[in-house]
Amino acid sequence: MKYSTSPLPSRSNSASLLGMSSSRPTSPLPAPANYRNDCMSATNKSYKYLRRFVKFDQMDFEFALWQMLYLFIAPKKVYRNFNYRKQTKFQFARDDPAFLVLLVGCLCVTSIGFAWVLNLGFGQSLVFLLYVVFVDCILCGMVVATLLWFVTNRYLRDRASDIDVEWGYAFDVHLNAFFPPLILLHFIQLFFYHPLISQDWFTSTFIGNTIWLAALSYYIYITFLGYNVVPNLRNTRIILVTLPLVLLFYVITLIIRWNLSVSLMYFYHYRVL
Repeated sequence: MKYSTSPLPSRSNSASLLGMSSSRPTSPLPAPANYRNDCMSATNKSYKYLRRFVKFDQMDFEFALWQMLYLFIAPKKVYRNFNYRKQTKFQFARDDPAFLVLLVGCLCVTSIGFAWVLNLGFGQSLVFLLYVVFVDCILCGMVVATLLWFVTNRYLRDRASDIDVEWGYAFDVHLNAFFPPLILLHFIQLFFYHPLISQDWFTSTFIGNTIWLAALSYYIYITFLGYNVVPNLRNTRIILVTLPLVLLFYVITLIIRWNLSVSLMYFYHYRVL
């Protein structure tokens, strides 16, 4: 019996036999139907995100509340979901604005408390609310997100990878990191301000500045976790370098008896006058 000694068909011949182009990607996972590796992809994602602001029935508020809770007790679990979204929806950034809607709602509630503590009128309270939402949270958040988006893509991204950090994800990281300081500084602190923190005692400065230390430490740590889960980033621990600087600043404020909480109240009060 004679066996054929003809060679096995090459990859290009196999593709021709199957009626496929030899230039087809070899990835075992198909690309999403609407995938585009250009700026239009980001534009479409942003449009879909903004369009859902008026569709409350499509927002998952229960899951957003779960995220807010775990940002306090186990922030690492929150970012596991971002990895899952990357695998299933091909993006790290949220496609559901429920978290931002709830965050703005929290700002509205805490602003009422601040208006009461600062003895603001109705018009001043409204101006204060607009400042807190659109300047302190959104505008400053956009600045911080843009800065970290640029730094991580320019200096921390693995050069062997052509995938960069999404700006929308950088903004989501800011929103995540912003929530615990919001609760600490704009809610819990209000209950102790008049009877304790506003007094001219060292204990008042210690308590007020310790709340600030906890708030800033939360922001830095959650920001670090946000970028640490991105697989194509390297040396993200450099973000944690700011923690010793914050601790040093905290010690200096205690030595010179600078009450940061009182200064915040003065700043808020004179900003709306």
